[in-house]
Amino acid sequence: MVLVRQGVVHGLFMMPIRVLITDDSAFMRRALRTMLQAESDIEVVDVAPDGKVAVEMAERYRPDVITLDIEMPVMDGLTALRHIMRKCPTQVLMCSSLTTEGSVEALQALRLGAADFIAKDQSNFSLKITDLREDLIRRVRALAGSRRPAGGSKPALKPKSPANTGTLPPLSDRNLDLVVIASSTGGPPVLETLLTAVPAGLRCPVVVAQHMPRVFTESMAKRLDDVCAVPAVLLNDGDLIKPGVIHICAGGTHTHLCGTPGLPTGLHVKQSDEPRGDLYKPSASVLFETASQFSAGRTLAIVLTGIGDDGLRGVKALHPLGATVLTQSEQSCVVYGMPRAVDEAGLSHASMAPGAIAKVLSALKGRAAA
Repeated sequence: MVLVRQGVVHGLFMMPIRVLITDDSAFMRRALRTMLQAESDIEVVDVAPDGKVAVEMAERYRPDVITLDIEMPVMDGLTALRHIMRKCPTQVLMCSSLTTEGSVEALQALRLGAADFIAKDQSNFSLKITDLREDLIRRVRALAGSRRPAGGSKPALKPKSPANTGTLPPLSDRNLDLVVIASSTGGPPVLETLLTAVPAGLRCPVVVAQHMPRVFTESMAKRLDDVCAVPAVLLNDGDLIKPGVIHICAGGTHTHLCGTPGLPTGLHVKQSDEPRGDLYKPSASVLFETASQFSAGRTLAIVLTGIGDDGLRGVKALHPLGATVLTQSEQSCVVYGMPRAVDEAGLSHASMAPGAIAKVLSALKGRAAA
């Protein structure tokens, strides 16, 4: 008999997603538990009041997903994360305060091995609870669905092959006007790998749409500015897009590239809530679609790990105009959602691991165009 139920595949059965909740606030533990257990495909195996107990419970229960607060007594979330990743690697969803300090700590957690984070604004919790619930459940399901079963590999997904998995067209900052990047769940550490490879003196600009709240994109821009060979800045309304600069789209709004159609020079930014139907702000599809009006075939578009299919609509606008499209490989993704959508549509020139994409970027400066 096959039990038909949402959840994680274990043999022939669809088992519930097993979640361990960790938070030092009894109110938050109850709230998170109530949100998750209302779903038929999710089971909360236990709750932990601090990082020390979370590490013990992680070893005992071996859950599919752990939610982990950062600021806790006895053992903080970052220390607990290090122990969990060493003793029983698990998909960890950090619960971070919606503050500058919280955003810096969340980005550090991602570098330490956390799969994703969710921002909680306790000062406005009752007003935002519906949005938090939907986001929490979406992320838990995505992380559980992407995890590798014990002793095996991910289930086969059978996407269409990318349009060209081996040979890329010649790429150089002499025949590129723009590099645009889409990134979501699991993306920040990948972005750091890619963007630290961008060479000093690059002639074309780089624009990144990463799904994050604004305060988190601010912290990410500062971090990248510290570690990259080229400047990294957070985009504000009206800012110019400059050659040799990494531009980070601000969270909480869409970034539209504006200027004279067909001319890549003099591009500037317009920030807007439109289109309101796009779930994530910033939307990669909005960025890509507006880029298609200017640089067309002289664009390199990169789609990284993430939930859903953001970026696909924009790739559909860029690809027919001759843009080069790269997607992150399934095996290297935290969530093979956004790249998968592009791969299945047959619009990727190559599906590549982050290190290979970084090599493409590092070789752009000054290479002769064919």
